[in-house]
Amino acid sequence: MPSISTITFLMPPEKIALFKAIIESYDNLATLRTENPQLHRLRLYFDADTRDEVLALFANLTEPFSITGIEVS
Repeated sequence: MPSISTITFLMPPEKIALFKAIIESYDNLATLRTENPQLHRLRLYFDADTRDEVLALFANLTEPFSITGIEVS
């Protein structure tokens, strides 16, 4: 059974749709879910085997999408 890793973070609501489109266009590399819609708290789910690739992509998107409150598990 695959091991699932996550990244939890906050993002301005007007940027969520584009971020989701970018993340999910990478051949199902990760899936984005809303943890708390009022706070715009999101969580990325991905296979632990792709962790390095996901973290690199996420790092490149952090500044342009004003991502804060990052927690990786």
